[in-house]
Amino acid sequence: MKTAVVLFNLGGPDSLDAVKPFLRNLFGDPAIIGAPAFVRLPLAWFISTRRAPVARNIYARIGGRSPILPQTQAQAEALQTVLAARHPGDSIRVFVGMRYWHPFSDAVAAEMAAWAPDRIVLLPLYPQMSTATSQSSIVDWHRAARKAGLQVPTRSVCCYPTQPGFVAASVALVRKGLEDAGTGPIRLLFSAHGLPEKIVRGGDPYQVQVEATARAIAMTLDIPDLDWSICYQSRVGPLKWIGPSTGAEIERAARDGKGVVLYPLAFVSEHSETLVELDIEYRELAHKVGVSTYVRVPTVGTAPRFIAGLADLVDQRLNEPLSSVDRDASGPACPTSCSRCPMGRNRAISLAWSGQ
Repeated sequence: MKTAVVLFNLGGPDSLDAVKPFLRNLFGDPAIIGAPAFVRLPLAWFISTRRAPVARNIYARIGGRSPILPQTQAQAEALQTVLAARHPGDSIRVFVGMRYWHPFSDAVAAEMAAWAPDRIVLLPLYPQMSTATSQSSIVDWHRAARKAGLQVPTRSVCCYPTQPGFVAASVALVRKGLEDAGTGPIRLLFSAHGLPEKIVRGGDPYQVQVEATARAIAMTLDIPDLDWSICYQSRVGPLKWIGPSTGAEIERAARDGKGVVLYPLAFVSEHSETLVELDIEYRELAHKVGVSTYVRVPTVGTAPRFIAGLADLVDQRLNEPLSSVDRDASGPACPTSCSRCPMGRNRAISLAWSGQ
């Protein structure tokens, strides 16, 4: 059997000149701005033009490009090694597909079609599912696959907010961060990329799953009287976003006389939101408001337990019938309030998700 796995991620500009077109692709996605194309595309041009100077400055602070592609490629290589060892009789290849910058799904699907796999597993590198991330990537993949003539049995992983390997890798990193913080009073902050409230009210499961990840990590740490909370970062635009914000929680920790250990639990690789927003901007805020200790915990990256967890997800999907509805491979289905979760709560979303 020839098995292809596609790792999906956001993507990022590979030069300062790529910042504006990257932003235009991002805001031109109907999953990000749900207006008709004749409104959305000019608006994407306007927003990208306005935000490009600020974003260029952000990427200039981390070497003039996003590190997300080489890090995702390293994760793909690690996953391919683990899967090849588990399936010695098969030919396994792990591809990388980015949503808003190269390599786009069209190029990856064309390359895969030339390789001619017998089966495909789609694996978003977003542990917590959102319509703006995982769903957008997988729906776009099915469009690109049809264009490339890929008529191959395809399964997709929906989400894995409490997958044991992901949680174990996170716990090891957080525990090290808590040790580095010393013996003073500490608050553990779980920071995730935010979403506008209206997206969550519309049935997006992201916030529910972020909360599930935080609880799983906190429970597995098993530290008596652990002080922890969830917060959200990277807010843009005038809409009201889910909260509390990461900045507000850092300020609250200062008022409470607590140091901060911060773990970006919704990111699995380093990029501008971690290297600039968390490592520079929020570190400066912590110093300004008097936080005694500020430790930022790294993302899981290629941690062996995380990669093994991804391999477990691939194996589980391969062992399930194609007719099964994609579902969380590590826990119960989302609550009924999450009507846009592709776990059978909404048949139309499930069909779009699976490419039917």
